[in-house]
Amino acid sequence: MPRDTLTPEQIVRTAVELLDDEGLEGLNMRSLGRRLGAAATAVYWHVKNKDDLVLLAADRVWREVELPELGPADWRGTATVMADRLHTMLLRHPWLVQAMGSHLLHGTGKARYDDHLLGVFETAGFGPQEADQAAGALVTYVFGNALGASTMASLSRKLRRAGEDAGGRVEETLAKAAEAAQPFPRLRARLDTAAATGYADAPDGTYRVGLRALLDGLRPGGTDTAPGTAVSAC
Repeated sequence: MPRDTLTPEQIVRTAVELLDDEGLEGLNMRSLGRRLGAAATAVYWHVKNKDDLVLLAADRVWREVELPELGPADWRGTATVMADRLHTMLLRHPWLVQAMGSHLLHGTGKARYDDHLLGVFETAGFGPQEADQAAGALVTYVFGNALGASTMASLSRKLRRAGEDAGGRVEETLAKAAEAAQPFPRLRARLDTAAATGYADAPDGTYRVGLRALLDGLRPGGTDTAPGTAVSAC
């Protein structure tokens, strides 16, 4: 595909697909050009480097999160929807969690989400500083819960690129972890129960229990009002 037929929209959309399949490690101008049917030099006419491409891809996926209507009557329900939709997006694009720790990301996509989340709390009667703290706590919590999926996706790709059996290596690691847990009674008691999880997984229901506890602990006038900052960057 010649450079004059490529569009920024095509490039960013294809970059997101490549990131979903190959992660940050698999994204470069040459591999992107192959997917587009174009030379890498043609891509450079539209984006200056990989960092710029990750920035644009991240902004695009943030826009996938649908925003619910605001209303003070059930603000915890609305905040739960905001958290759930962000969590779903992060599981769909696990590379974004990794990118937040290795790239300086910004854009109107995330700003749109952050502004609406602040609106959820301010509509419920939270003061500006309280809303900052509540929104920051929620976003940080959701990203933390998506870390396991991001880690597993990155590790699996790394093992496959090394020619190893990713599933076999994970099973081997879990067996060694079970052996290491034997001297510890609480862990040992859980090894053969539903509480036992896969590598980097939390027990079933952990996300929902933690989110409910977080939101139940928030109320207008009930948070620490020491000076803070706006919604967390992560």
